[in-house]
Amino acid sequence: MASTQLTPHRRRPRYAGKNPRKFEHKYKEHAQDSETLAKVRAAGKTPAGLHVPILLPQIMRVLAPQPGERAVDCTLGSGGHAAALLEAGATLLGLDQDPLEIERTEARLREKAAPEALIVKRMNFAGLPRALAEVGWEDGADVILADLGCSSMQFDNPSRGFSFKHDGPLDMRMNPKRGVSAREMLRKLSASKLQSLLSDNADEPRAEILAQALAGTDQVSTTAFATAIRAALPFRFDEDERETTVRRVFQALRIAVNEEFTALDTFLNQLPACLRPGGRVAILTFHSGEDRRVKHLLRDALRGGIFSETNDDVIRPSAEEIRSNPRASPAKLRWAVKA
Repeated sequence: MASTQLTPHRRRPRYAGKNPRKFEHKYKEHAQDSETLAKVRAAGKTPAGLHVPILLPQIMRVLAPQPGERAVDCTLGSGGHAAALLEAGATLLGLDQDPLEIERTEARLREKAAPEALIVKRMNFAGLPRALAEVGWEDGADVILADLGCSSMQFDNPSRGFSFKHDGPLDMRMNPKRGVSAREMLRKLSASKLQSLLSDNADEPRAEILAQALAGTDQVSTTAFATAIRAALPFRFDEDERETTVRRVFQALRIAVNEEFTALDTFLNQLPACLRPGGRVAILTFHSGEDRRVKHLLRDALRGGIFSETNDDVIRPSAEEIRSNPRASPAKLRWAVKA
């Protein structure tokens, strides 16, 4: 008989303390163990690698998808909003530029959706008209959703370099196969360019001080970069002010690395032509630069008779939603109906 070679059992690496702190050690959260997820959510935290859809009931109410209608989720993410659109009976076109997450999300959605009800394309939402043409929806969609926030899978994974919560390479690319990393961009930026970037992308009040200290430096990791930002601030700033500044700098650099405002402007300019008459759009923003652009487009299109209705006041998450999902805190929802 031919001998068989058994694969030796390997234990998971141990972690110090009562609860795992590193992203790669949170096995039960990654496996979506229901008991563990419930405990993490009850503590007011978001489980590692799990994205909780924000303002879901409100979005579904304003979009009101009907069976058989065409719906587009322009930023598929982990598929929380997309799943609700599919459950409502819409035929869904899902777009996302992240090659690392889109396959996992598509696999989860296909477990519950009929094959003909779901179409997935890997592309930035700036290419929406092309995506519609490729699936034969040249005259537009009935429902369009764009959630402009980064997903928790991107923020939580240290290897993506979006957050200083855990140490990782300073990358920040939503598509790691395209463009330059945040580290490379920072090395090449002049002080004047970085100052403009911080002001335009994050309304950073201390842009000049930070730009003088950080422009042209080689920041290898996220935590090293966060330390350099704190060190660049005057001593009179307290810890909360320093951490808020760090978050704004990371936001500004991420927007620049991914050309988010350029993509958003392109998407907004094309948006009215991508909706059928009576079509509904909902856009979820997470900082003032995004919200200003969306507000101006919807307001101007309403005045021009392109849209028949839009919301005057933004819709925000309730205190209860923010308690259960703190990442919902900065979210703002705007919507409109095509005339």
